[in-house]
Amino acid sequence: MRNKILKQKNALRIKRKRRIRGKISGTSSIPRITVYKSNRRLYAQAIDDVNGVTLCAVDGKKLNLKSNEQSAKEIGKIFAENLKQKGIENVVLDRNGYQYIGVIVSFADALREHGIKL
Repeated sequence: MRNKILKQKNALRIKRKRRIRGKISGTSSIPRITVYKSNRRLYAQAIDDVNGVTLCAVDGKKLNLKSNEQSAKEIGKIFAENLKQKGIENVVLDRNGYQYIGVIVSFADALREHGIKL
């Protein structure tokens, strides 16, 4: 029973992901920020969809940070600094099908606090 529920939840997330992804796209001046969260870690990338290139990335595993709201703020701060070094100020957030609550909100707020416009 549990596996059936988990498969259904994941299928709904994939459906949301495709719907969102069909509406947004990143360029070299305004990249798409995609966020992936597992039960333990949080990952983010800035992607230029026109050229198919990852401009910048941050990995919660390498930073030894968990997938919780406090760590998401720290990851967002580090990611914002990396984006500013690349000269990127404006981005489009791709929440990857996740609901805009908890860790995703903390990550987005940390980006905003450190000067990145979503």
